[in-house]
Amino acid sequence: MDSRLDSATDQLSNLNVAGSDWASSVPNLKNNLSLLSPHQVELAKMLVEMGQSHVFQHWPEPGVDDDQKQGFLDQVARLNASYPGGLATYVKNARELLADSKAGNNPYDGFTPKVPTGENLTFADNNFIKYEEAGIREARNAAFVLVAGGLGERLGYNGIKVALPSESCAGTCFLQHYIESILALQEASCRLVEVGSQKEVPFAIMTSDDTHAHTLALLESNSYFGMKSTQVTLLKQEKVACLEDNDASLALDPNNKYRIQTKPHGHGDVHSLLYSSGLLKMWHDAGVKWVLFFQDTNGLLFKAIPAALGVSATKQYHVNSLAVPRKAKEAIGGITKLTHADGRTMVINVEYNQLDPLLRATINPEGDVNCETGYSPFPGNINQLILELGPYIEELSKTGGAIKEFVNPKYKDASKTSFKSSTRLECMMQDYPKTLSPTARVGFTAMDAWLAYAPVKNNPEDAAKVPKGNPYHSATSGEMAIYRANSLILRKVGVQVDDPQQGVFNGQEVEVWPRITWKPKWALTFSDVKAKINGSCSISQSSTMVIKGRNVIVEDLSLDGAIVISSVDDAEVKVGGLVENKGWILENVNHKDTSEPEELRIRGFKIDKIEQLEGNYNEPGKYCLRP
Repeated sequence: MDSRLDSATDQLSNLNVAGSDWASSVPNLKNNLSLLSPHQVELAKMLVEMGQSHVFQHWPEPGVDDDQKQGFLDQVARLNASYPGGLATYVKNARELLADSKAGNNPYDGFTPKVPTGENLTFADNNFIKYEEAGIREARNAAFVLVAGGLGERLGYNGIKVALPSESCAGTCFLQHYIESILALQEASCRLVEVGSQKEVPFAIMTSDDTHAHTLALLESNSYFGMKSTQVTLLKQEKVACLEDNDASLALDPNNKYRIQTKPHGHGDVHSLLYSSGLLKMWHDAGVKWVLFFQDTNGLLFKAIPAALGVSATKQYHVNSLAVPRKAKEAIGGITKLTHADGRTMVINVEYNQLDPLLRATINPEGDVNCETGYSPFPGNINQLILELGPYIEELSKTGGAIKEFVNPKYKDASKTSFKSSTRLECMMQDYPKTLSPTARVGFTAMDAWLAYAPVKNNPEDAAKVPKGNPYHSATSGEMAIYRANSLILRKVGVQVDDPQQGVFNGQEVEVWPRITWKPKWALTFSDVKAKINGSCSISQSSTMVIKGRNVIVEDLSLDGAIVISSVDDAEVKVGGLVENKGWILENVNHKDTSEPEELRIRGFKIDKIEQLEGNYNEPGKYCLRP
């Protein structure tokens, strides 16, 4: 049985409700008690005890809307069961947080910030290569968790975000890219440690009411993109009750008086879901040591994962936050060590709008400013976490998976006595370290944003308004970042890659590098790329190279056009020579042009595949692809 349901049931059975006339103050409820099951009566008692009698004020006499009345208490049962400690705990927490909000209390009062201990990596140097290899060794002992509860509406896309193509040349959607990356890590890790049997790396996906069915359909219609269905677990997140005032009165749905209005609780729910589902214990029993959390639309993430996992293993971090250099006042939180006057310490993400006033009030009157490196000394949080499983389970067994929450009511006026609209408690995945003891080993791994971070979260209109020089974080910039990263990686192994040209798509000025993309099984690490590039190679700015095979060796290739290589795993293909053709051209697409598919409109371009050299190798053997 779900441990949260156990807890909620215990809470109900232990209610101390004096006398048998507990409902006398709520006559509309009392008149309807005969309709309710014993469990529903207990739930109704709980609501009255919590000061929520108003939810029954509109109930008519028995015989009218009886099904809706019972449906209301069924919803209460779900809300009660899905929150650690039940609804009474939710309302208690809400009243405390709303009182703090009204009083203007600062959660960081008494804390002094400083830069925490962590590892700053430089791509392709010996240290980076060492950590990448260590990470590949550890990958077979890892589990991956994707937080994918959101639709793409904010992007101007009506589907689920993980169904969006990460780039247009291969057309690989984000979910496919993630699964293929995990499978490539799984195979590379088992091969490196030379174990006899292939160890399966588990993959959990947190969904929501909005995304669950669509995610399952995407997986099933694509045979789980090559992963065994038994490796994948979907965990559906429930919403939480909305609150209409500072007393945490439950808000009824404006369109249905028999429903409590609900909103998402935030991606911090992933911790309680993993705990209550029993999945963490199953993973632990199967030998899993690390749990890696990531969000739904960062096409570069798996370029950073091997080295970051290597840092976790080498440094024995209980918590390792992936980070990138951040500019002062950039809209990205900073990883910060906080020490309280009473001796408490914690290493957490401090949101950018809280970091500046915290620094001004404590260690620097200038606030959030860049240091001599040109960046803030506080690394930028990108919401990708690596947790050591043993200490993680130990901590969640104390908290039940509950994460420190916050509330953000929109007040009508400065008196802060009423809200413009209902609010709710929220929690964030990256706030997990807030409850850890000071002895927990919490650190970070920072690497360049070009390698690790290119989220897709802004629609074209919002991205076009971003101040020049700041990241757009759009479908346009996200795709271009993939080509840039691959071009820079090839430069590091000695390929002569032309400089980018400037392009403008959907009002966003971006660098347009050669369109270079490869499957994760071709290369996961810098060493992999280096091993598969030989001789003197060059790629022009207008070129496209798509590699869809494991054993593809690029040797003495001079590319000015487009080349596409697809091969089965047991086919070894050497690609080289002077390849010149008309190639693939980027054509502008107006984001308001409804004749084009949404996934193209939000990018501002489509690819016109005029001419390419193409090699398809469906049988094992050795092959050579030259013009």
